Amino acid sequence: MLAALIWAATIALLLPAPAARAAGDDLVHEEVTFRGSGGLVLHGTVLSNGATHTPRPGIVLLGGSGPGPRVEYRQEAEAFARAGITTLVYDKRTVQYSTLHRDFGLLTEDALAAVRLLRDRSGVDRHHVGLWGFSEGGWVAPLAASRSSDVAFVVTIGGSGYSPLRTQAWNLTTHLRHRNVTGSFERTVSGPMAQFIDAAGLFPTADYDPVPVLESLHRTPVLALWGQYDNQVPPRESARIFQRALARAGNEHVVTRFVTGGAHNGHRTTDGFDRIGGPLFHGKRLGQLAPDYAETMTSWIRAVAAGHPPASSAAPAPRQAAPSTPVPSRTPFAWLAPALLLLGFAACPVTAVLRRGPVMRPIRWLSGLGLVAVVGAVACPLAVFAIGDGAAAPVVYGRPAGWLVVQVLGVAVVATACMAMTALWRARRTLDRVAWLRPAPAILAAVGFVPWALWWGVLRP
Repeated sequence: MLAALIWAATIALLLPAPAARAAGDDLVHEEVTFRGSGGLVLHGTVLSNGATHTPRPGIVLLGGSGPGPRVEYRQEAEAFARAGITTLVYDKRTVQYSTLHRDFGLLTEDALAAVRLLRDRSGVDRHHVGLWGFSEGGWVAPLAASRSSDVAFVVTIGGSGYSPLRTQAWNLTTHLRHRNVTGSFERTVSGPMAQFIDAAGLFPTADYDPVPVLESLHRTPVLALWGQYDNQVPPRESARIFQRALARAGNEHVVTRFVTGGAHNGHRTTDGFDRIGGPLFHGKRLGQLAPDYAETMTSWIRAVAAGHPPASSAAPAPRQAAPSTPVPSRTPFAWLAPALLLLGFAACPVTAVLRRGPVMRPIRWLSGLGLVAVVGAVACPLAVFAIGDGAAAPVVYGRPAGWLVVQVLGVAVVATACMAMTALWRARRTLDRVAWLRPAPAILAAVGFVPWALWWGVLRP
């Protein structure tokens, strides 16, 4: 008897575990692993609504920017699975992916590896496995489809027709306006600061152009969706870009729609800035799926899988929060100018310490104020790019409080520069050559500070 029990236990350990079915759930969840680009092991979950004798279409979900775990897209995964579409959702790579390093090629290879896994599963129609891409995934999914015929169709939600940098500049300025930020700071974020981080290489894939990829999708059916209240990518303009690029490709199966009452992620919202219902993710609500969001996607996929991809059509676009503006061309001046100003303002106190010579009080004030003003002018908009529009709080008189301080410092730099020049002129007969050379870098920096501060927005309302 004991031997029989041991034998039975051994067999139970060797047999594959049955697919898990969550308590109170009608879906089958199976944990899977697969190797993405570079052999990296990725973990995911395959969801289906049970066994079937007829092969079903499949879909792989690609998340937005950041190290989004699969739980963030649980609502979409379950909606697809309940509609009879076998769904794979996986944790995004965190290796070779960070705030300062993005590689759409790596993400594309991961996506295609996931497609291959799903195509090889029993019960899945290997000829009808597609990709769903949200936000950043709206760039990756078409790229993957352009590189492999294994991708049978593409669905995007909140995909941008512009480069990542232009999209992010629009996103940030839209959110700044929502915080009642107006005037020069908003223009600095979308103009000089966008140029600065681009030239300094601080924004990965900044200039990636999605249009050539869209123009290569000749036969792949595409369903492109945007929330009615999308405030993270310019939805009206993006829809127009998708339509025109895919039309130039000769693609006759492109459908663009707008999710009524939907936010950037297609979930319920009142204005795009809040979320209604849904689970919590990192302490914030994701929002429930908007009423017609899931049905629009699942009915379209079923039509594609049935061999009747819908003909191209475009729904009327709702009002967009604001038009987007092109990011100025990359120029080293964007980061070289503040670097030279910092060197100029820092030269006087450094030489004073090294040579222990006297420095006129107005020059000392000019050097100190100039250093703080330039650092603050760069740091304030840079923080918005790094952290988000929350870095602009609190807002005073239509400006972030930090920016208001920087603007006061900018005026003080100009005033102090005038005082320093006046003091030098009055003492000109008593100063030797060294005494003249020591304040020269600060004076030159002050002269250059004025046009730079006007361009950067420090001396503008």
